[in-house]
Amino acid sequence: MIDCEFSNKIKITKNNGENIELDQRRVKIRENENGLMGMSYVAPVFESMDLENFFDDVLSSENLMMDIGGTGDFKVSFRGIVEGKGKNFPQNLDHKIILLQEPKFLDPRMNVQVTGFSRFVTPEERFG
Repeated sequence: MIDCEFSNKIKITKNNGENIELDQRRVKIRENENGLMGMSYVAPVFESMDLENFFDDVLSSENLMMDIGGTGDFKVSFRGIVEGKGKNFPQNLDHKIILLQEPKFLDPRMNVQVTGFSRFVTPEERFG
């Protein structure tokens, strides 16, 4: 058994090394089959202001690194931030949705996204 603990933080790092850490207990992540992630973040207003300031100079499609719980960095592309709607939160809480896209492997021969495999598959099994 692995003897380590995961952190409660999601860390997003810009190319210049600047980063922001979000508390996982305030984040819900949804991802579709094309790798587009919506990170719903509900936090006190001052924390959401820090979030907006962090992403203020980030261009759409700019590559960032993301680490969930200390499991290791992976690349994502920034797509934007939108205001969350739907639920009535107290005045001191704010709801933001951070849109990120994770690159996925595309098979150039078929131009079809390869996803959902739970085991390693040989090329003969996949294409032959």
